[in-house]
Amino acid sequence: MREEKISADEFEAHRPHLRAVAFRMLGSLSEAEDAVQEAWLKAARADVGGVKNLGGWLTTVTGRVCLDLLRSRKSRREDFGTEEPQVRLARRVDPEEEAVLADSVGLAMLVVLDALSPVERLAFVLHDLFQVPFGEIAPIVERSPETTQRIASRARQRVRGKSSVDGDLARRHQAVEAFLQAARDGEFATLLTLLDPTVTLRLDEDAIRLSGGADLVGASAVAEAFSGQARLARAVLLDGEIAVAVVPRGKLLMVFTVRFEGDRIAELRAIGDRAVLDTIELHVP
Repeated sequence: MREEKISADEFEAHRPHLRAVAFRMLGSLSEAEDAVQEAWLKAARADVGGVKNLGGWLTTVTGRVCLDLLRSRKSRREDFGTEEPQVRLARRVDPEEEAVLADSVGLAMLVVLDALSPVERLAFVLHDLFQVPFGEIAPIVERSPETTQRIASRARQRVRGKSSVDGDLARRHQAVEAFLQAARDGEFATLLTLLDPTVTLRLDEDAIRLSGGADLVGASAVAEAFSGQARLARAVLLDGEIAVAVVPRGKLLMVFTVRFEGDRIAELRAIGDRAVLDTIELHVP
């Protein structure tokens, strides 16, 4: 019996849906694009003659690819240790496009999903967000449908419990975005309203060399240092918290961690050490 292959046009018709699935699984548009491309390579080699629901089948193929990527990511993090900063930023895609996708999911949701295990994340995303039956998810995670349902239920409880805790993440994101915009526009007075009066700016040796700056204390000093700057800076996620990355021409130059006191920025720490920056992945919220 002759094998039946999926055509490129048939796959392309499902690509937007598969990319949405992969983005919610991986939280990175560049990784999502890679996962969908890998799904295409797998699908193109398969016999789809007996597939009744091509969209559902492609979703499960993409899910398998994403699960492998999540497990690989988890393994890398364990190798580095829990203290290793985990920043992710799409390097090969339009950051505005990724921001639109992130908004559609919700920044807090992406952070919560990062806290799930790979299997929990896949079960929750495929079932709760894309209505894939547990019977189709079970073979991917190598569990029974009943066990898969319990895994998704556990993930759902964790998401609900953590969403309220992370509700202020969006406010911190807005505050950092407002800070960067005020810095670009040279709005000194606005910068002062966003900074704690005793805010500190700390730079490692490489950050001092790259920026020509120095450690500073106090809202006025920090505001003056940033006023008219930050054209190449953008908000990112660093270990589930909002940070700032300086990315000229798509190359990561520096990362600022941000600590808040209430709704105001209380500390900025600049990391310019190339050895550290080369080991971290970046994600634009």
